[in-house]
Amino acid sequence: MGDSRPVYQRIADDLRQQIDEGLLAVGTRIPSRSELKRTYAASDQTVDRAVRVLKAAGYAEGQFGRGVFVTDRSPIGSLLRTGEPVDSPLAARISAGGPPAPLLWEATSTATAAPPRVAERLGIAPGDRVMCTQYEYLADRRPLQLATSWEPLALTEGTDVVFPERGPYARRGVRARFAAIGVRVTGATELVGSRPATTLETEALGCSPGQCVTVVERTHHAADGRAVETSDIVVRTDRWRLEYRISFPG
Repeated sequence: MGDSRPVYQRIADDLRQQIDEGLLAVGTRIPSRSELKRTYAASDQTVDRAVRVLKAAGYAEGQFGRGVFVTDRSPIGSLLRTGEPVDSPLAARISAGGPPAPLLWEATSTATAAPPRVAERLGIAPGDRVMCTQYEYLADRRPLQLATSWEPLALTEGTDVVFPERGPYARRGVRARFAAIGVRVTGATELVGSRPATTLETEALGCSPGQCVTVVERTHHAADGRAVETSDIVVRTDRWRLEYRISFPG
C-alpha cells in the first residue's frame, strides 16, 4: 500500500528522522526549498508547511538571510520538584549530571484583579484583588523557566510579606513568608500539562513560535484548607524534564 500521509507530513517526518539519526547534525542547514521540491515533487506551499511543522516541533530554526538550521534539542537537565523549602517560591533545583547550576531570577509584582481561572484556584471571587508576581529564571545565563504567581491580598495586604521579593521576608519562599504572618502552609498541589508557547514565552525562552512548553500549575494550601498562593510555571518541553522525588512511608 502507498504512503497515505499528506506530502507535507511525509517531508517533515523524513527530516525529523534524519535529525534523530544524526544524518542532519545540530547546526546543519536543512535542504533548501528547491531541493525539497525536487526530492518530493512538492509545491512551494507544501514544502513551507513541512518546514513550519519542523520548526514548531523545535527541530529547526530559521536564520535571516541564511536558511533553516537544525537546532540543539539535547536536554539541558532536570528540574527537581520536591516538597522541601527553597529560597524562592517557584525555584527548582537543577540536575544536569554535574554540580547544580546557579539559579538567578528577576521578579516584578503588581496588585491586580484576579482573572476567573486564578480566582477558582484560589477559592476567591473573580475580580478580587491579588498580588501578581512575574518571574524570569536563568541558569548559566540560559533561559530556564518563566513563572507567574498570585496571592490573595485579603491575606497579605498591610503585612511585611505583601511583596514576595521585597521586604524583610523577600525570597524566603511561600512557607516561610506565610509563617511570618501566622499562616501555616502544609502542602501544595501540582498539575502538569503542555500547550503551544505564547509569543512572549517564545521570545523569553528562545524557542520557535508554536513550540510546545510544559506548564505546571502549583497551588499552596494552608492547614485550614485555604489556597494561599497559586502559580503557573513554564519551561521548554524539548530542553527540560521535570523530576519528581516520591517518598513512601515506613
